[in-house]
Amino acid sequence: MYGLVNKAIEDLVVTHHGEDLWERIKKKAGVEVEVFVSNEAYPDEMTYDLVGAASEVLGASARDILIAFGEHWVLKTAATSYGAMMRAGGSSLKEFLVNLPNFHTRVQMIYPNLQPPRFECTNIGENSLHLHYFTHRSGLTDFVVGLVQGLGKLYSTPTTVKVIETKSAGANHDVFEVAWTAAVA
Repeated sequence: MYGLVNKAIEDLVVTHHGEDLWERIKKKAGVEVEVFVSNEAYPDEMTYDLVGAASEVLGASARDILIAFGEHWVLKTAATSYGAMMRAGGSSLKEFLVNLPNFHTRVQMIYPNLQPPRFECTNIGENSLHLHYFTHRSGLTDFVVGLVQGLGKLYSTPTTVKVIETKSAGANHDVFEVAWTAAVA
């Protein structure tokens, strides 16, 4: 994964728990990198190790860490790093989710070696849809839950995300039922 991901994990931890706890997490994960370079590739295992160490040090489940990280990614990292692209994604949660495949195409222009996930929407209704998540990486289902919850917050739209199929249970890909109510003015 690109350094931008690990920098975002660092930002999440430092913002809520301080620099000292981040250093403990890095040490527990066996990560000796002083500064993550946003556009440099790092092994996926390093990111997984950081999440695992954060779970242990913070006494929270990996699921809770990944959901919090997903929300943080949308509300802080993506908003800062991809502001114009985020705004171009749509004027509502529904529009953004339907346009999500185009978002990763644009991000690949910045990070040409990126191997992004693929998203597809089906069963699109007035207040819900099914979001299909295709990836070669494992273990990030809860991160996607956090991403969608973060998008709901970004669009001031109360959102629920229910995992209805997972690769870990034998499905071809993960499927989420995303439902929302009208945006809060």
